[in-house]
Amino acid sequence: MQELFIGQGIAHSILLLALTIGVGIYLGRFKVKGVSLGSTWILFIGILLSHFGLRADPEILHFVKELGLILFVFSIGLQVGPGFFHSFKSGGVKMNLLAMMNILLAVGVTLALSAVTGEDLKTMVGVMSGAVTNTPGLGAAQQTFIDVAASGGMDPAAASQIASDLASGYAVAYPIGVLGVILVLIFGKSLFKIDPAGELAELESQEGSTGQARRMHLAVENPAIFGKKLSDILQKFGNDFVVSRIMKGDEVIFPTGETVLDEGDKILVVTSQGEVDKIRILFGQEVPMHVQDWVQKDHHLVTRRVTVTKSSMTGKKLKDLHFRGAYGVSVTRVIRSGVELVARPDLYLQMGDALICVGPEDHIKRVAGTVGNASSALDKPNLVPIFLGIVVGIIFGSVPIRFPGIPQAIKLGLAGGPLIIAILLGHFGPKYKITTYTTMSANLMIREIGVSLFLAAVGLGAGENFVSSIVNGGYWWILFGALITIVPLCITFIVSRAVCHLNFYQICGLISGSCTNPPVLAFAQGMYGSDYTSVNYATVYPLSMFLRVLVAQLLILISFG
Repeated sequence: MQELFIGQGIAHSILLLALTIGVGIYLGRFKVKGVSLGSTWILFIGILLSHFGLRADPEILHFVKELGLILFVFSIGLQVGPGFFHSFKSGGVKMNLLAMMNILLAVGVTLALSAVTGEDLKTMVGVMSGAVTNTPGLGAAQQTFIDVAASGGMDPAAASQIASDLASGYAVAYPIGVLGVILVLIFGKSLFKIDPAGELAELESQEGSTGQARRMHLAVENPAIFGKKLSDILQKFGNDFVVSRIMKGDEVIFPTGETVLDEGDKILVVTSQGEVDKIRILFGQEVPMHVQDWVQKDHHLVTRRVTVTKSSMTGKKLKDLHFRGAYGVSVTRVIRSGVELVARPDLYLQMGDALICVGPEDHIKRVAGTVGNASSALDKPNLVPIFLGIVVGIIFGSVPIRFPGIPQAIKLGLAGGPLIIAILLGHFGPKYKITTYTTMSANLMIREIGVSLFLAAVGLGAGENFVSSIVNGGYWWILFGALITIVPLCITFIVSRAVCHLNFYQICGLISGSCTNPPVLAFAQGMYGSDYTSVNYATVYPLSMFLRVLVAQLLILISFG
């Protein structure tokens, strides 16, 4: 038993990790004036336990830290993948430019502090890496220093000692990097008097206005389509809409490709907000009707929701299933991850999609049998794409990218590689018949386990030298780290809000992603209650990770100049 509590074995390490995570999560439940650090408490509990001598095996901690980070970012990538490219097109360039500004500001503050205080720039690179919580940047800086020092004839022992000083600066500044970003978010929210609930409602409204399904009730008034078959109209004017039902006089009919539109017909159309003006021009003006008006006259047709639970359906286009021609059933909307999409003929289905079907009830039952509609089939997670995706992500993140004049190659690392591969899987998986569906609870479980392991390992690893580094002059590093963290972020927050008019959740994702800071992402999601932050985090994270590593190496090269 003594070895279990004060030893260095595997059981001792697991016990410490579990204790750190359990106590940290418990403390994260408490709020002070409505504010809680959430899972970030795990980091500080780990530092505290390690400081008082409860330390885990370093190799185990390193493994757990990297594994936790991979699980965390991969689950985020799978979650945001379906909407990532839409988000990037609508604001990705602006977000990445702001992230670049934040990174360059941090470099500027680092150089200024080194020049004003006389602190060695090499040490300041370590402090900067900790202040922006970028472990790959620290590793790249250390390796670059050792390579350049060796080529210059420096004693290997001396070079190793200086490289370890970078790690000390990193360890001291890291907690400030986490806490400082959280404080900036809280301060910015107060400064601009932001209401998170109102911001979330506005954001959801904006998202829904462009991509989500919208019903339209219209009267056929365009002489150009009088007497035309619906199939001819769809062929000529595109398929960005679905005609769900047609009312001729008092009769509601289910349209087919042979249905002819006449003047005065009323139609129920499902489309996206971006197509509204086009639909009005094509058919005519909207009429004051409600969906119940159709239900009251529509006695032989029903609306039902069926769920795709057969993995064989993944990657199939709606038009290839011939629901309307073979079963007399129209699919008007597809609900995916809580988002309503227009049931366009070329939409790829994936496991877990919910289809809103209109037609005779017995015909809809046949459609349900075709796609599965067995909720129990969704209870079992699809682990093969997850683990194979992690394999590909690790390989991708390990590919060296070389630049002229930089001795050490740049790598996306064990976080950047899996994140990018997970995004691609989430987006392109259905097209290539790869089932990536996981329930929201399963995704959340993977994510929370990952970030908890990561924070616990970082805390337990940093606590041993934390206080001694501060006492031996490292207290200045705390101040330097705070300035490197807070000054650029305050400027970025103000510019993002006052100049670029970004939503609060976009800013949370931008700041946590540009700082490559998983703990802050976890804090923002837990505190303000939205996963939309993850989309913006993933939007800026790959480029930010790349630039953070690059600038750390460039500063080391400058220090030798």
